Amino acid sequence: MELDRNYEIARVAEFVCSGGFTKVALQFPDELLKDSMKVVKALRQELDSSVKLYVMADTTYGSCCVDEVGAAHVGAECVIHYGHTCLSSTSTIPALFIFDKASISPSDCARSLLVHGLKSGKPILVLSGLEYAHAIPEIKKMVASDVLSISGSTLELLYADVCCSVITPSETCTSANQIGAGSQVVQGCPADESGQTYNIGGLSWKIPQGQKMEDYLVFWIGSDSPAFANVVLTFNNCEIVRYDATEGGLVTDVSQSKKILRRRYYLVEKAKDANMIGILVGTLGAAGYLHMIHKMRDLITQAGKKSYTFVMGRPNPAKLANFPECDVFINISCAQTALLDSKEFLAPIITPFEAILAFDRGSQWTGAYVMEFRDLIASTPVEREQSKEARFSFIQGGYVEDLDQQDDDEVEKDEILSLVNVTEKALQVRDEESRSVMKNTAKSGAEYFASRSYHGLDINSTDSLPGKFLAGRSGKASGYKDEKAEISQP
Repeated sequence: MELDRNYEIARVAEFVCSGGFTKVALQFPDELLKDSMKVVKALRQELDSSVKLYVMADTTYGSCCVDEVGAAHVGAECVIHYGHTCLSSTSTIPALFIFDKASISPSDCARSLLVHGLKSGKPILVLSGLEYAHAIPEIKKMVASDVLSISGSTLELLYADVCCSVITPSETCTSANQIGAGSQVVQGCPADESGQTYNIGGLSWKIPQGQKMEDYLVFWIGSDSPAFANVVLTFNNCEIVRYDATEGGLVTDVSQSKKILRRRYYLVEKAKDANMIGILVGTLGAAGYLHMIHKMRDLITQAGKKSYTFVMGRPNPAKLANFPECDVFINISCAQTALLDSKEFLAPIITPFEAILAFDRGSQWTGAYVMEFRDLIASTPVEREQSKEARFSFIQGGYVEDLDQQDDDEVEKDEILSLVNVTEKALQVRDEESRSVMKNTAKSGAEYFASRSYHGLDINSTDSLPGKFLAGRSGKASGYKDEKAEISQP
């Protein structure tokens, strides 16, 4: 019974049968992989024998996204995604999401929610991790009963709903039906009404007309996860408190948003001084990722910089260290995996929103932060002529001239002669002593390679005769034979 409730066996079987799918991929995160065979056995009892089930364990990218690459290897017609998810729209395959059902005390959570609501005097917006969505209806009932028991108390509450749990490539959101006892309560996408609609991390809510997000106290139910970090950055002007059931139900006042924003602003300033930018493809399943890659390429080209695109799965310091010519990397991924702590990397890693701030010269950061693909795709930077005047670099502490890549465009058309041509150019630094105006040297990967002291083995030798064999040292590293002979001499 617990397996059927946690993994919603009846609901999954209904989804597969209603869609007529014959090849189904079951995607499990590492922490739930231990139950995969039990889930397969339970589904076998509900499904026809012609339906083939495939278990996907090690995802190509983040486990929160649908692994469309892995599903395509077996020709799966749909994916059943278990565990934590970012609910990013898929591009090629329909998916059903089965959320975690973390344990929580609804009475204790309702009590904390009521205390903080009455103390702040503000209307409260209740957001939660998707793993606690199953407990929200019970929390609503308890809060409503507690408010009625307190005479003369008024509390304005707004609960976010799960936008959808079934996603198809042709739709951004599809309402899911409640199937069987204990199934996930899912609300359909909100209709267009008066007021402002917000969507983040699979949650959706509507602010009444005349009110702003800054007027609300955000009460987050869940752990300190990437989904929570997304909320903190997006609504950095709001007062946010967090109720974490895993930490004994403690309510934590969140004040680190300003610190995180200062760190991200520092990375934006470093990106402005970059000449070569690497574009990391962090997802192959989220809808719109190709459009975002092309948008970043155009943005980098208009800024007079060089871009390289890398498809390497999950990025790590060892992988990116193979490309030291890149001064900064842009991570094209879902909202919950876009923020990477780049302290261990040789070059900083920024988000597409931060790249727009860095490379669209003349743009200013107003404090707003955007993480979602659809919001960035809809907002196109204003096309303006790039200024040729030197700009002040806060990182280098002086005025810097941005390099013009137009001279290198003709060279890059002939990849064979590009390295030969760039080696003939002298790498110059203008006014190096006073550093009043600085100009970066390498403008492309080939030019960076030419400036290195070691270029690999030289196989183009003019001498046609074979080289002589030389006798090397013999003995142990602690003391070779020739070294011992020298030491023994008086």
